[in-house]
Amino acid sequence: MPLAPVQLLWLNLVTDSLPALALGVEPVEEGAMEQPPRPADRGLFDRSFSLRLAWQGLMVGGLTLAAYFLGFTRLAAPGLEGAVANTMAFATLTLCQLFHAFNVRSEDRSLLEQGLLSNPAMNKAFLAGVSMQLAVLLFPPLQSIFSVVPMDGGQWLTVLLLAAAPIPICELTKALGRRREGPEAREVPPGRGTGRPVSGAGAAK
Repeated sequence: MPLAPVQLLWLNLVTDSLPALALGVEPVEEGAMEQPPRPADRGLFDRSFSLRLAWQGLMVGGLTLAAYFLGFTRLAAPGLEGAVANTMAFATLTLCQLFHAFNVRSEDRSLLEQGLLSNPAMNKAFLAGVSMQLAVLLFPPLQSIFSVVPMDGGQWLTVLLLAAAPIPICELTKALGRRREGPEAREVPPGRGTGRPVSGAGAAK
């Protein structure tokens, strides 16, 4: 199996606790009170939200499977293919979700525009999650509990590149969306709602 049950429990603990709480205290976006309310007849899982949820989920899943494939076919020593592939997939999926938490701070604003330090709680949650994951991957007693093996430099580099990939991918997607909408999209005539959420934190939750 790509992931063991104990690994699934662990990554849910690391990625769905502190980062979720940090998103809950995300500073309100500038101009939020100027946005019109959502249309009363529009559901939470509308087409735009559902598509975003789907492609970002596929992105994270695809990067995890890429780590497993590379570990199994390219980067492991003979006889260790399965163990290395499992470890790389586990590390990539956990770290990938921690990195991706920064993307969902806002639906369309760039991370640089928001400010990397504008949500201290998110930065602390990220550091705590990374520290917990590194302890599992590097501390021998925990390695045996979570069925992982030590990784060499090439394997670590691959994991880190794949795990951080959601940030440039989502930044590019946001930039393309802003360019497509144009500056006039932010100027909403009175009485006409766009149905957009007022903040990325609200969209993530």
